[in-house]
Amino acid sequence: MGRLVRFHIIGLILLGVLLVGCGLMAGPQRPVIPTPIPTAPPLSETLALSAETVVDPVSDVVPQVDPAIQGLLDLVSQQQLTAYVQTLENFYTRNSFSNAESETRGIGAARRWIFSEFERVGNGRIHVEFDDFDLTYAGFSAPQRNVVATLPGSGPGNGVIIIMAHYDNRPTEIADGFTRATGADDNASGVALLIESARVLSAYNWNQTIKFVAMAAEEQGTVGSRHFAQTAFLDNMNVLAAINYDAVGGRAGIPQYVRLFSPDLLTSPSGELARYYEYIGGLYLPTFPVLVYDALDREGRWGDHREFVNVGMPSIRIIESEEDPDLLNSNLDTWSLVDYNYLQHVVQLNVAVVANMAGAPATPPAPTIADMAEPGSFLLTWAVDPAVAGYAIAFRPLDSPSYPTFRFVKGLSAGNVALTNLEVGTTYAVSMTALDEYGRVGDFSPEVIIGPGTQVSMP
Repeated sequence: MGRLVRFHIIGLILLGVLLVGCGLMAGPQRPVIPTPIPTAPPLSETLALSAETVVDPVSDVVPQVDPAIQGLLDLVSQQQLTAYVQTLENFYTRNSFSNAESETRGIGAARRWIFSEFERVGNGRIHVEFDDFDLTYAGFSAPQRNVVATLPGSGPGNGVIIIMAHYDNRPTEIADGFTRATGADDNASGVALLIESARVLSAYNWNQTIKFVAMAAEEQGTVGSRHFAQTAFLDNMNVLAAINYDAVGGRAGIPQYVRLFSPDLLTSPSGELARYYEYIGGLYLPTFPVLVYDALDREGRWGDHREFVNVGMPSIRIIESEEDPDLLNSNLDTWSLVDYNYLQHVVQLNVAVVANMAGAPATPPAPTIADMAEPGSFLLTWAVDPAVAGYAIAFRPLDSPSYPTFRFVKGLSAGNVALTNLEVGTTYAVSMTALDEYGRVGDFSPEVIIGPGTQVSMP
């Protein structure tokens, strides 16, 4: 814990609002992992502080691999993933205009199977429903159905994490509902990820709600995700993250990493989500990196995440490291070419990210930030949740795509923190997240921009 320094300051009102604590995920007994506590630097005499201000705090509550979440990663099964991809390919075609009545072939059989699989793997905790909409394309019309599996959150707050993948596919002609279309990597691999993630994550209760959504009519222009995102927007759904998995099966010999696409990486909510995904991925799967691109998608291409971006929700796309253009919308895209070890790693990435965001405390409020008398020093105040074990604070230079080294403060010392020795003249994006006692990292607060040309009040 940082050294408490008591000084007087005229006119400063302390913020002492205590919020209701959020619940913790029940899990196996966790080992105590000690962390050395560094010595706080000396305080400059020029700082003017309040009676309970903590200067340059240190804390042993830091992000770390939670053994309970690691145990979930170990449950991800290549055998299950193989079976899911094979089954989806065996529906012959999943084109939006294919047969909707057959029990063995076409889009209708595929979505009913996805529905029943979510129910089967959900441990009695998942509620499954269809989300209906109409599709008209190139003179053809047909009713469509997204498949939505909801694992309700049981903690305070109303945050929602959306994991999505489209289940429809196509041959060369977009509206051809008769020709065979295998669609193994694109995108049975993404649907397999949804079902396997639902199976693993439904083993526990979580603080935040998780929605696993198999989207329809992506191939005709992300129509299903547009319907879902616009409905969520009108319903004022508090979407913390919308993560799109599209073509994530990999193939033998491709580089062992994934690509992440996020528009306006340095300044958007989607950019914040991208940094979070990259950070958690590096914490849990350091040998399977996340390569981040500052773009909505590959040039001239699209995915279901764009519809969430369009309504202002944080959303990203995850895709395999290398695509084979010869497999695109081709019957060469079969289950036998998918690398299930690669796909297993992508599912583990997803589980690590979602389990942290859903299992950690709720998103903290953005701090109020004031300049201190000493250049490069700032006073941060915020309302503290008494159940939070600690906070991580990011002073990210605005031109940096990734998080810098965090500053940490224990929950008992939080709420009124002075940070010094920041680079003078640098514009920063400041955000913070709440940590629980097991090192799980929650959703970050919205970034506050401070520095040259910004309005920051003097204490």
